[in-house]
Order: sequence, then C-alpha cells, then structure tokens
Amino acid sequence: MTDSDSDKQRPIRSYVLRTGRMTPGQQRAFERGWGRWGLEHREGPLDYPAVFGRAGPTVLEIGFGMGQSLVEMAARAPGTNFIGIEVHRPGVGRLLHSMEAQGVENIRVYCHDAVEVLRDCIPAASLDVIQVFFPDPWHKKRHHKRRLIQPPFVAALASRLRPGGKLHLATDWENYAEQMMEVLTAAEGLSNTCGAGRFAPRPDFRPLTKFELRGERLGHGVWDLIFSRD
Repeated sequence: MTDSDSDKQRPIRSYVLRTGRMTPGQQRAFERGWGRWGLEHREGPLDYPAVFGRAGPTVLEIGFGMGQSLVEMAARAPGTNFIGIEVHRPGVGRLLHSMEAQGVENIRVYCHDAVEVLRDCIPAASLDVIQVFFPDPWHKKRHHKRRLIQPPFVAALASRLRPGGKLHLATDWENYAEQMMEVLTAAEGLSNTCGAGRFAPRPDFRPLTKFELRGERLGHGVWDLIFSRD
C-alpha cells in the first residue's frame, strides 16, 4: 500500500498520538478527579442536567491541550456547563489538577477521540458553543488532507449546535485560517457572524495561552472565525 492509498483510507481523527508520560502530580490528579469529572465514551449520549446536576448553556471544546484556557473560561462563567475533549492523558491530568486547585466544578472531560465522542455522545442540536482552538496545522502541503477542519467534520459540528449556536475556531497558521474560512463558508447551515469572508476580532472571552503569547512575540498572527448555526 502506498502512502497515498493509506491517506485515502485513513478516517478523520481529532488528534495525533504523541509520546509523553504524566507527571506524578498529573497522575494523582487524574486518579482523584476522573471519577468526579470524567466522562466515558462507552456510556453513550449525554444527559446534560444529569451530568452537571443542572440545566444551563453548554460549551464543547475539542482539543484543550493542557487545559489552562478552558479552566479560565469555566471559572469566569460558573453558570455555564463546559465539556472538554482531549486524547492526550497528561493534558487531561493537568486539567483535572487545575480544576481541583482553583475550585472549578463546571467542566466534564473526555479522554477519547473527539470524532467518536461527537458522533456517539453529543445529542443533535444541543450545544450553545463549540470551540476548536489551535488544532494541529499539518503545515506541510502534502499533509493538509489530515487537518481536522474538513467538510465532513464541520457538518458534524454544525449538526450538534442548536439554532443560533456558535462555532468558534482559532489558528495561528494563515494558510489553515484560509482553509477554515473556505470550509465554513461552504458549510450548509452556518453563517459568518462578521460578514462574508471576514475573520473575527480576537474576542476578550478567549484567554491568551502561553502558546499564543509566545507566537505574538515571534510575530505570528492569530485568526479567529465565529460562525452561527442558522
């Protein structure tokens, strides 16, 4: 089988497997927090009031990394329910540690592939916001087909938003930003909240991460896209 054949058969994935072990602190946080805040893909569709103990606006973040910005957003909006998906276990451990340290209770987390969680666990037309910040850019042209933001995945995202719900993407790769704009503009049922072809000003509610601050110092741009479900 050639590399080209392999790419054609490869399903969309929300992640790339990375090496790295949990630190002892992350492992302890995972062991303490998972039973309280963790969600399992095998349990199927979510009942938000049952999971969070209340009704309320619900935000899904795909690929939260080490979780700093997600914890900050949840701390700022205690009345909102947040669901995070991250396949990298050290990142999940770090998120749980930060939740415990800061007393943040309104996040639930999956350690599983987001494509499968979206398909099997998130009810249709149920989310107020979906956010995907700084997904892997696969910067080499021959790898662009592996990027997460592709038409089938965007259609799946749109189907999980309630009418009026927002899809918020951000990237620091201009070429990927252009692709995101093209894919979202062509997606059925989504409208650009800033007008056709226009990127959104950086919103105050999206915290600056260390990664983004480092990029700013190096002169990298950052592009936000915010689309609404019709």
